[in-house]
Amino acid sequence: MMRYAAYVASLVLTLVCATLVVLHHPYWLWGLAAFGAIAALGTADLLQTRSTLRRNYPVLAHFRYGLESIGPEMRQYFIEADTAEVPFSRQQRALVYQRSKSVNDVRPFGSQVDVYGLDYEWINHSLAPTAHVAHDFRVTIGENTAHPYAASVFNISAMSFGSLSANAIRALNKGAKLGGFYHDTGEGSISPYHRENGGDLVWEIGSGYFGCRDERGLFSEERFVANAGDAQVKMIEIKLSQGAKPGHGGVLPAAKVSAEISATRGVPMGQDCVSPAAHTAFDSPLGLLKFVARLRELSGGKPVGFKLAIGHPWEWFGIAKAMHESGLLPDFIVVDGAEGGTGAAPAEFIDHVGVPMHEALMLVHNTLVGLDLRDKIRIGAAGRITSAFDIARTLAMGADWCNAGRGYMFALGCIQAQSCHTDRCPTGIATQDPSRWNKLDVPDKSTRVFHFHENTLKALRDLLCAAGLSHPSQIGPEHILRRVSPTEVRSLGALYNFLAPGELLGKVPAHAVFQSFWAGARSDSFAAPERVLAMRASKSF
Repeated sequence: MMRYAAYVASLVLTLVCATLVVLHHPYWLWGLAAFGAIAALGTADLLQTRSTLRRNYPVLAHFRYGLESIGPEMRQYFIEADTAEVPFSRQQRALVYQRSKSVNDVRPFGSQVDVYGLDYEWINHSLAPTAHVAHDFRVTIGENTAHPYAASVFNISAMSFGSLSANAIRALNKGAKLGGFYHDTGEGSISPYHRENGGDLVWEIGSGYFGCRDERGLFSEERFVANAGDAQVKMIEIKLSQGAKPGHGGVLPAAKVSAEISATRGVPMGQDCVSPAAHTAFDSPLGLLKFVARLRELSGGKPVGFKLAIGHPWEWFGIAKAMHESGLLPDFIVVDGAEGGTGAAPAEFIDHVGVPMHEALMLVHNTLVGLDLRDKIRIGAAGRITSAFDIARTLAMGADWCNAGRGYMFALGCIQAQSCHTDRCPTGIATQDPSRWNKLDVPDKSTRVFHFHENTLKALRDLLCAAGLSHPSQIGPEHILRRVSPTEVRSLGALYNFLAPGELLGKVPAHAVFQSFWAGARSDSFAAPERVLAMRASKSF
């Protein structure tokens, strides 16, 4: 009967305290209140029918729930190794915290990383390192548009107001303003908090067309022009899919659609805010590119591109073929990796849907090189990037610049409590509860965002100079080495198959994914090739 010991003890102590109060000992009222509350909780546990655990362990069950609720924090601080990446290691988070606070980030006594372990990576240095140069590295996007944009090589990924709090958006945007880098709005559109501090914005447009939709939820040219004409908006990004839950869509319940979110997204209050899984403004690769061209024209010539997490390769190949055949090109493509992000998603989507960033980036880069289009289209990439080495490796694999979401959340003070979807974020970042987000100090956190960006780019500069380079555009796959076995090391240039410029124009290269899916991809449809459809109809393969 030990299961009921805590409950019985609370009843006894409640009676004892009540007796003492009756005997004119009023200071025992605190005990009566405390033990009475516990006894009431235990009684409720016994009478309810929804939880067998609570009926069998009145009062005691709540200790389990309490310990379970702080499990992520307990594991992070007391159990996991400093280098255990789940999803970010303590070492990675500490680096962001140090750089965001501009405190000493050097480490003594050697690396904590197993340099002989599989997948260990490094950058080769030069015996003729270059002199230090300015660290404000830029890449020009949309060179042939009316309003080309010189983007930093390290920017803030898409995170919507609604997912993040008002003060988190304010701090991120002010930090972007201080550092001269861009802040992607996320598909939740441009809120008043994005506008307050005047930082550069990339306006992301998802399948819900928030900020540019009509009453039926379809794309509205008039509303698009009204927002796209804002001088703060530097580029337009069409979101095809995101790494956290590609192909899923989403719903913001009616209860969470506040007056501010309603006004920002252009959706009615009292109704669920739906982000469909697919777009309605186009339904084919060629249709997507026509939509890109349309938005570029409507925006007055601002750079327009799209973001996607790679899934079925023939769909991406269809887009690439449409570019080659029509001559309609996006100004940029952002590759989002399946490493996920701040967006909450079902466990299967988080863990098992979509192509990880490295392979996705390589596929996009190789395809554009093979079609002789790489010099005309810039590529950004996002996926668990927190350090200068992460940036260097990503650029070496084909990107022109990098974005980070969770890295900048750490700069805001995120402790990886993994409660983003509960509205109970302990640091006031991923919540709409004003009693929580009001505690996030915008001037302090925006300075940390600025410092994180600044100090990370200084570290990138130092890495490049040590390698004998002077600009991120010079880094290639030959500079990054990876241990693939206890006795074998390969550069990324040897580890991955890179296409030669124009190689796809004359033949199908000896690369498995191109061999399997390039020929059957169509510029006029996202449909699967005939061979794939035949395989779906039969188990004889």
